[in-house]
Amino acid sequence: MTGMTVDTLRFATAGSVDDGKSTLVGRLLHDSKSVLADQLEAVATASRNRGKDAPDLALLTDGLRAEREQGITIDVAYRYFATPKRRFILADTPGHVQYTRNMVTGASTAELAIILVDARNGVVEQTRRHAAVAGLLRVPQVVLAVNKMDLVGYRQDVFERIVEEFAADAAEFGLPGFTAIPVSALAGDNVVERSAHMGWYTGPALLEFLESVPVGADPADAPVRFPVQYVLRHGDVRHYAGQLVSGSLRVGDRVTVHPSGETTEVAAIDVLGEEVPVAYAPQSVGVRLADQRDVSRGDMVTAGGGAPTLTRDVRAAVCHLADRPLRVGDRVLLKHTTRTVKALVKDLGGALALAVNDLGRITLRTAEPLALDDYAVSRRTGAFILIDPADGATLTAGMVDLG
Repeated sequence: MTGMTVDTLRFATAGSVDDGKSTLVGRLLHDSKSVLADQLEAVATASRNRGKDAPDLALLTDGLRAEREQGITIDVAYRYFATPKRRFILADTPGHVQYTRNMVTGASTAELAIILVDARNGVVEQTRRHAAVAGLLRVPQVVLAVNKMDLVGYRQDVFERIVEEFAADAAEFGLPGFTAIPVSALAGDNVVERSAHMGWYTGPALLEFLESVPVGADPADAPVRFPVQYVLRHGDVRHYAGQLVSGSLRVGDRVTVHPSGETTEVAAIDVLGEEVPVAYAPQSVGVRLADQRDVSRGDMVTAGGGAPTLTRDVRAAVCHLADRPLRVGDRVLLKHTTRTVKALVKDLGGALALAVNDLGRITLRTAEPLALDDYAVSRRTGAFILIDPADGATLTAGMVDLG
């Protein structure tokens, strides 16, 4: 019997300190029966040792001793769980402003972000920062989870006031829209099961929404983007290997190789050792071209409408990740897909330097041209990182803005 295909949703969580994010994640894992019996027993024992009558579900996610001792979450923790309907990869990110870089890391590949708000406090500055990061990273779906509704008497007017306030920030930061869900992570209201305490709310529980939200691969008719990772030589024949990051590539397609601009045709496509007539993103493929072209690692093979922009002048929104500041005049390496080039920091949006966790604007001049897409169009070919040429450390995450 052939089973139904189960897809995967990658999502990230973010919240301010004490918003109950660890408890919410723990409740998701517990109530979806994604926790092993020995894990539950360990949490129950630790909770009793702390003088608590009921298991503290936050302990399911606070895995590091330093976190537990301080009562805070300080790093990105990836959790994997599944229901009969879908698999999930959760990036549980810290809430403190000094860990904005961790949220950027966790949300950069997410298809959905849950932004948690304490119903007693409403939208705070850190909520706005999380909304800004979600907008900056073009996260396709955002959930506003208004937590601790039990502590405000499950009042509809409190929920609606917070939603209205967050809507203004969502518009300011360019979020594509959001879904608001009133929850109590501690009591379990609207996390996995719908709440009996909020008859005025007719929408889905959080897990219900996570199971049903569309998981979108790029459409098959999207422009082809194939960054070359390896060149494989068999005698006089060359195969170009890598991941097809968008679109669909067919034998016979007319393609352009960047940055040279040369054009040719696809002679053969190999997937897992077998020749196929067509390949789809995000498959890893080997491609043979009709002509012997000078193609090397870092080149971009494209086809279809919407050609990339070939340029040495890169403008982008960035989050600075390193403890060492980024300054105007710095010489760095820019890594875009499989291509790494030397670059010079020309401008930082008027600032003299960016410190760790700073969000800003940047202009770079690269030593060689890059085939770029706007980050709003493609999160894969519109993103890059800056690297310290001295020690190879990652400095900055960038989102290309061709506008």
